[in-house]
Amino acid sequence: MKFYKGLNYSIYMKKKHYLMLLLVALIIIWIGLAIKPLYRDVWLAENILFLIFVPILVLTYKKFEFSSLSYTLMFVFLVLQTIGSHYSYAEVPFIFDATRNHYDRLVHFLFGMIFYFPIYELVTKKLKFKGIWAHAFVLSILISLKSIYEILEWGYVLVTEGSMAGISFLGAQGDVWDAQKDTLLGGIGSLLSGIIIWKSKFFSKK
Repeated sequence: MKFYKGLNYSIYMKKKHYLMLLLVALIIIWIGLAIKPLYRDVWLAENILFLIFVPILVLTYKKFEFSSLSYTLMFVFLVLQTIGSHYSYAEVPFIFDATRNHYDRLVHFLFGMIFYFPIYELVTKKLKFKGIWAHAFVLSILISLKSIYEILEWGYVLVTEGSMAGISFLGAQGDVWDAQKDTLLGGIGSLLSGIIIWKSKFFSKK
């Protein structure tokens, strides 16, 4: 019994140290990309959710602990989001073609794919949803969040009266169906993660 208690404690401490490493790395990356962003107004708007979400994760850690996988995936997404806020999504120099920068499309897709895992854990462990109902609920949450975010983007454009900062924050790049495509991509990413979890032994005993 003492052996298993010692093993569990060792695993817990390793996870705690790993999560602390992720947090420190995220803060360093965030500070580095906060220096001289391409558009300061866009950076501020993009980081409102970041500055709300990360403290919530830290403050609620003792009340609900996600798996290391979920924390790692959220770290990856937050780094991608931080890069997007530094350059503005339409001008990130990593993914683009001759007609349109697709970095924002990638991030919208990954939002649905990445956040399916932590929300699924929360829904199944806290709310005790099981089977198809758990997946349906998680999918509806993610699509709703995507839709709300797209509405907030348009709201920001209206508040800033169509300023350059507002247009850059929106990132539509002239596509009138940009919001619908972003929501669709988030939904596709969510469906893909739902299939992965459904087929995965890692979550079968959760």
